[in-house]
Amino acid sequence: MQQIIKTLPSHAGVYQYFDNEGKILYVGKAKNLKNRVKSYWKFVPDFTPNYALNPRIIKMLKEATVLEYIVVNSEEDALILENSLIKQLKPKYNVLLRDDKTYPYICIDESQDFPRFEITRKIIKGKNITYYGPFPSGAKILLDTLYETYPLIQKKNCLKGKKACLFHQIGKCLAPCEGKISKNEYNKIVTKAKESIIKKENLISAMQERMLTLATNERFEEAAKLRDDCKVIESLAIYSTLDIAKLQDCDAIAILNEVSKGIIVKLFIRNGKVVSSDYDFFRFDDFLDLNEAYTGAILNLYKPTTPDIPSTILVAHDFEDIENLSKLISKIIDKKINIVKPQMGYKKNIIDLAITNAKELLSQKSKIQKDEIELKIQSLFELKELPINIEIFDNSHHQGDATVGAMVSWQENEWEKTKFRRFILEAKDEYGQMKELITRRIENFSEIPPPNLWVLDGGMALLNLAKELLKESAVNIDVIAISKEKIDSKAHRAKGSAKDIIYTSYDKFNLLPTDERLQFVQKLRDEAHRFAISFHRQKKNKLMLQSKILQKKGIGQATIKKLLNHFGTFEAINKATQKEIESITSANISKILKN
Repeated sequence: MQQIIKTLPSHAGVYQYFDNEGKILYVGKAKNLKNRVKSYWKFVPDFTPNYALNPRIIKMLKEATVLEYIVVNSEEDALILENSLIKQLKPKYNVLLRDDKTYPYICIDESQDFPRFEITRKIIKGKNITYYGPFPSGAKILLDTLYETYPLIQKKNCLKGKKACLFHQIGKCLAPCEGKISKNEYNKIVTKAKESIIKKENLISAMQERMLTLATNERFEEAAKLRDDCKVIESLAIYSTLDIAKLQDCDAIAILNEVSKGIIVKLFIRNGKVVSSDYDFFRFDDFLDLNEAYTGAILNLYKPTTPDIPSTILVAHDFEDIENLSKLISKIIDKKINIVKPQMGYKKNIIDLAITNAKELLSQKSKIQKDEIELKIQSLFELKELPINIEIFDNSHHQGDATVGAMVSWQENEWEKTKFRRFILEAKDEYGQMKELITRRIENFSEIPPPNLWVLDGGMALLNLAKELLKESAVNIDVIAISKEKIDSKAHRAKGSAKDIIYTSYDKFNLLPTDERLQFVQKLRDEAHRFAISFHRQKKNKLMLQSKILQKKGIGQATIKKLLNHFGTFEAINKATQKEIESITSANISKILKN
């Protein structure tokens, strides 16, 4: 490694440190690779780490045995590549933020004669489009409330029918499709709805009136739902006493930490008001690199497809790449962006508000200690990272038919259902099915970065398979597998009594059925199984229905099985030509199918 360091080029690039097992430890970027990497080391009298660096980097350098680097054209390219590699490879000593988020916005295209409000997560092509948000939560409830409160066009295809529908009959639409309302009158309603998105008191007042009416008519379940929706809309914005009426549109980002736990708080200011906020906790090892944290957070948040990005981004700290990052984001979204740490005035008040919220959330997190079970899991199974982001895999089939796989996600002590995924699998045996399932997940790391831990429904063979596939991809993820207890050759899933076996890379664990650590892993496994089996049943029912349709046409079960063995699916059979079907069965069968 010493020889490689001495011959490094003086170009911008990204460097990677690996340990003696080939596992990646750290990814960094540099304007000048030679100067940056040399600064980590002392060469005389011996080749040793530079002990002037922070403890986290010194600890990493003591483990490092291999250095690799990639030369790029500019420091901006190095920033992008560094962020991408950190998200995909999850190096042990980098700051590992949560996955990218794309926040929903409510938008309206007023170039249309009778415009509608819609939810979008990306820029929509067109003129006179106004965006409201972003809304980290509650966007759909807000949109549904708008359509419940104002007689707008309820569905996209309403105008196509040229005839008033049920929505008009129940008073939710004024039937512009039949010309029963003019463009000007309709636009007056749109204007009121737009005002209500900003001044949510109008919506809340209307909701409370409806809630009272429903309760009076003893429709208590509907009234309770409306009460819950009302609370969501009330919580969409942070109401503060700050005088920020003069403030231009901007976003504010504050990153704070304590021990090995950090938080990112984001405030979104539009038209002089804090319209919404969001926060994410993250973990790091020993020492927080603020430059790395802010760079990752900002690159994750702002993309070319992100709507309504303000020209000013306020941050709570100065950091090394603040100027380069401003230039890079400006280039990415083709708009001048300034990232600044305000020193005084109302902009500093905004950042102070973000910092105050970050401190409060960190304090609450410490009191609640939600990650207690994760700490116990990490300690017992000797995991490299605290498993706050877990993915669980299972597959399901019946005698080789309707073979499917499922992945569920557990994140920050709750199910992350937006990341649940289902897979249609081709392999016939369980080993091949898990290989196909894991391989497809690895191929998707660039879109959804890897978690801290994988849990597989299976034994040691599947765990070794996953470790080998991850090694080939140079990705660091802890893996455990849970094998079901068998009673009379059948899986025993009784809660609190099943003696399942948990496998890790180092050991096998036969925990008591009452052990909360076993029960936690079982809970994860059972959700993946539930998700897989429900998809399998859907596929199986669809196959049975399609099979019955063919049987009614006079095609026998044996012929159907022969066709499926060759073509794989009913969809493929439908797409096949008459000649292709005839080559598998007969001319009579092919005519029946194609007719």
